[in-house]
Amino acid sequence: MSSGRVAPPKVLAIIPARGGSKGIKRKNLLQFNGKTLVAHSIVHASQARLVNRVIVSTDDEEIRRVALDCGAELPFLRPPELAEDHVLDLPVFEHALRFLEEQESYRPDLVVHLRPTAPYRKSEWIDECITLLQNRPDADSVRSVSQPDKHPYRMFYIDRDGFLDPIMKGENPVPYLLRRQDLPQVYYYNCVIDVTRPVTIFRKKSMTGDFILPYVMNPDDVIDIDTPRDLRIAECLFGGKA
Repeated sequence: MSSGRVAPPKVLAIIPARGGSKGIKRKNLLQFNGKTLVAHSIVHASQARLVNRVIVSTDDEEIRRVALDCGAELPFLRPPELAEDHVLDLPVFEHALRFLEEQESYRPDLVVHLRPTAPYRKSEWIDECITLLQNRPDADSVRSVSQPDKHPYRMFYIDRDGFLDPIMKGENPVPYLLRRQDLPQVYYYNCVIDVTRPVTIFRKKSMTGDFILPYVMNPDDVIDIDTPRDLRIAECLFGGKA
């Protein structure tokens, strides 16, 4: 006789961490607050209450050893052709999910994407993003966003004749002249947390799909390390933070 209990959803965290990088050499092994960048994301995922499996996708043996020492699973090494600079997230996640299904008959209900470039991230934020998507079956994914410090209404292209061309002129004929208090609220994707569904990845061939829920974060809690300048800012603002 059934106990009536519903099995908890299978939530897989995937941390993509290739060996190469342009802005900072060997970036994912960079030390920050006493841990490598990849180690921070492994800890974040492992401490999230709703994540029940943590995998690192890498092509690099040193990253593999570090990740294993931190408690992550590495059931495969990423093929070299999926570790090039131009490769997007989608084929990397397709590869990981196909491998797990073919080799283990494992398919998660939700997939959490954590980039090592965000070394400051609270585990409860991850749980909140997961819960947000669980509670909205009409949504394809969740992405963490923040309000930008530079508003797009005050941004321009430079046209062929050398004149400034407002990016948001379709919304307002002179968007750059609006008072700050009259500017609409906008959000940018801050690369801290993504949660998506395998069906979004495989059927829609997308990491986000069409219906994306926002997880709004305080901009003061956001750092994304891609350049040496980003690293210096992170050390100033987040040095010493767990």
